[in-house]
Amino acid sequence: MWTAEHRRAADRSGLRYPSDLSEAEWPLVAPLIPPARRGGRPRDVNIREVLNAIFYVLWTGCQWQALPKDLVPKSTAHHYFMLWEWDGTLERIHHTLYVAAREQEGREASPTAAIIDSQSAKAAQKGGLRLTHRAMMRARRSRVASGTSLSTRLACS
Repeated sequence: MWTAEHRRAADRSGLRYPSDLSEAEWPLVAPLIPPARRGGRPRDVNIREVLNAIFYVLWTGCQWQALPKDLVPKSTAHHYFMLWEWDGTLERIHHTLYVAAREQEGREASPTAAIIDSQSAKAAQKGGLRLTHRAMMRARRSRVASGTSLSTRLACS
């Protein structure tokens, strides 16, 4: 149940965007960011602003092109998003913030129960194609290919 204390802790009105990292969240996340690579140019981008841009896209669901101009450029934010998704940094950040939020609420760090609805279970059937769109495209391509080969065979005879 929400209490006045919970509402104060969850209040994000002092931030530029609700998705921005707060002053209390940044020290939890900063050690998880991999350092810049050795050699080459030194990193000149503000990593906190990169995270704010990534969180803005994830929070709002907007396109990368729709990032506000006061955040880092979309190419920079997308580059770091892809890099950190590949090396697991985003997963580590999510886990750290998730555990901190649960402990702040007075709960155990990991949940003791989970609920899976039937739609989620159907969407993740083992052995099936991930996207129905891909399956439809594959069938359409094979029809086009077979039609092309048939017309080629008829033209040659």
